[in-house]
Amino acid sequence: MLDPMDLYIRQVRLKDKPQDLEDYVASLPLIQHLDALRLERPVTFLIGENGSGKSTLLEAIALAAGFNAEGGGRNFRFSTQNTHSQLYRNLTLIRGAKRPRDGYFLRAESFYNLAGEIDRMGDLIESYGGRSLLRQSHGESFLSLMLNRFGGQGLYLLDEPEAALSPSRQLSALAAFHWLEERQSQLIIATHSPILMAYPGAHIFQLDKGGLSPVEYRQTECYQLTRRFLENPEKMLRYLLSDSGAGEDDPR
Repeated sequence: MLDPMDLYIRQVRLKDKPQDLEDYVASLPLIQHLDALRLERPVTFLIGENGSGKSTLLEAIALAAGFNAEGGGRNFRFSTQNTHSQLYRNLTLIRGAKRPRDGYFLRAESFYNLAGEIDRMGDLIESYGGRSLLRQSHGESFLSLMLNRFGGQGLYLLDEPEAALSPSRQLSALAAFHWLEERQSQLIIATHSPILMAYPGAHIFQLDKGGLSPVEYRQTECYQLTRRFLENPEKMLRYLLSDSGAGEDDPR
């Protein structure tokens, strides 16, 4: 396990006057309030509602660390759509004393493009388990990537890995996180999953209208809402499907 001083990224700092940011990024509370994100544990989760900026921040960290915008290892340089934010140009990464031997940026929304690029390159298939990721189910390919390609002593940035994983496969992902942590790895993960964010010893940062702040697992909205629903789904469904439960997001 990495010592806090040896983490590959110890701090993420936002420059005083961000320049050339897209309107939607510049308006994020994250940008208004972020000074420095201090990373003190091998596994860090970024959580928050849709549109809070967690994936935007993770993408910016990945680009600032030298990864490709659509994912992959450091040697990937393909691009199918140039849609990434310029936030990375305004970040400063404070690195630890050690340098990672491995690294990967996994993002759910562009994984198909990544899998296609791996097939095109051909000689990489063996390091991904010997079978094309495109010839596996979405969930199988995600897990195959983590179990075969991630070798340890690395920096791994994962954007919503639960998107393709069943609950049982998310448990398998937790075991993979543990294997990687034991082998001198650092993971930064953006997620909505109350299963993944239960990883023991992880640091959880919540993005909301107040900016970015640490939060305990059982205090997260993901945990509390999921627990309330599972404890009494009938009650919550009666409320949600009744007129009293319809609000601004009412689809009718």
